[in-house]
Amino acid sequence: MPVIQSKTAGAGEAPKQFSQPSRKGKKAWRKNVDVTEVQQGLEELNKEIIQGGVIKEKASEDLFTLDTAGDSRLEKKFPKHIKKGLKADEIINARSAVPAVSMRKRPGEKTTNGLLPVKRQRTDWVSHKELSRLKRIADGQHDNTVQVKDATYDIWDMPAAPKETDVDDFLEEETKAKVPKSMKQQPISLLDSGKQVPAVQKPAGGYSYNPMFTDYEQRLAEESEKALEAERKRLEAEEADRLKKEAAARSAAEAEAAEARANLSEWEEDSEWEGFQSGVEDDKPSAKRPQRKTQAQRNRIKRRKEEERLAKHKAAIKAQRRQEQRIKELAEEIDEKERNKSVVDAEAEADSDDSTAELRDEKLRRKQLGKYKLPERDLELVLPDELQESLRLLKPEGNLLRDRYRSMLVRGKVESRRHIPFKKQAKRKYTEKWTYKDFMI
Repeated sequence: MPVIQSKTAGAGEAPKQFSQPSRKGKKAWRKNVDVTEVQQGLEELNKEIIQGGVIKEKASEDLFTLDTAGDSRLEKKFPKHIKKGLKADEIINARSAVPAVSMRKRPGEKTTNGLLPVKRQRTDWVSHKELSRLKRIADGQHDNTVQVKDATYDIWDMPAAPKETDVDDFLEEETKAKVPKSMKQQPISLLDSGKQVPAVQKPAGGYSYNPMFTDYEQRLAEESEKALEAERKRLEAEEADRLKKEAAARSAAEAEAAEARANLSEWEEDSEWEGFQSGVEDDKPSAKRPQRKTQAQRNRIKRRKEEERLAKHKAAIKAQRRQEQRIKELAEEIDEKERNKSVVDAEAEADSDDSTAELRDEKLRRKQLGKYKLPERDLELVLPDELQESLRLLKPEGNLLRDRYRSMLVRGKVESRRHIPFKKQAKRKYTEKWTYKDFMI
């Protein structure tokens, strides 16, 4: 049986050993049960109920109080420490109403006691901002006019029900393609200057089917010069490639000769120089050991090495002189190009159609769009004997579709693509198998 005990029970009694009489007998075990602790606990519980309630069941606010006023006896016990206060409070409170004495002989008019007057809002006048607003309203101008708009929806209508999806419908909903952001950006021109090229350029006089002699001659000379320059560059590239291959072959031969010379021993080289063949190349090793060189042999070797050194020195001097001459030629070529460039720039500045000529020359930028180069423009020029006098005899040339496509490439509308005439198809192999023969078709 559980013991009911108060929180403050047993505080005044000393602990003692629990004594329980024997209850081994079958008839006496209920009579001899010790219930003294239970009775004491019930008595203390009744006392607590009489005094105001069980202590364990009460809240903390009913049992304890917070002392916010402090002990009233401290002022009498320590009067000096409590009534004195802080030094900072004394300094702040020691503000005199009389202004301080000025150190000047003549006190200024602006000298005050440091206290600013309290600003109060004046109600007997109208501000400039309010006055201007009232004037605008009087003139018929209303800034905050509410504009009534018709409702685009029914306010009493029920909210739209969510669209039900058909479980049996396995087809996806059709989604509209989104416009990429690059469509709103300006295209990048492929010209070096970055200028936008018109879709159709205005042709000059030399492009006419029956041009003037001066215009045609000038255009023919320009195109001829371009063709000659392209051919000259091609020949220079071929010559440079040929010289590069010859130099590589020469260096390879020299390397092989130097390696073979290094493999030869000093004795073999000396014996071949004297004009007789030693027996080193024989299969059988020579039993005779090489003798010590004489002074004459050493002198010959020394003279031969000196001659080789002089030959190398002369070859190096010749190569250096050749490079110096080449440097002078390159400097002259650079000067000539600069002079030509200055003349061309001066003529271009004097010419009023500079922009048109620049667009017609098409100096392309170094970094182009895409990984394929821009296709070359067709040569729009006929020979003098092919010129016709009338439009009836004129033969159609060129391709408008190719011209429009190249114009879009130059203007940066599309990227250059490689033409694929035939699509690569998978190879199929047809076989027919029998039990007694196999053949392929």
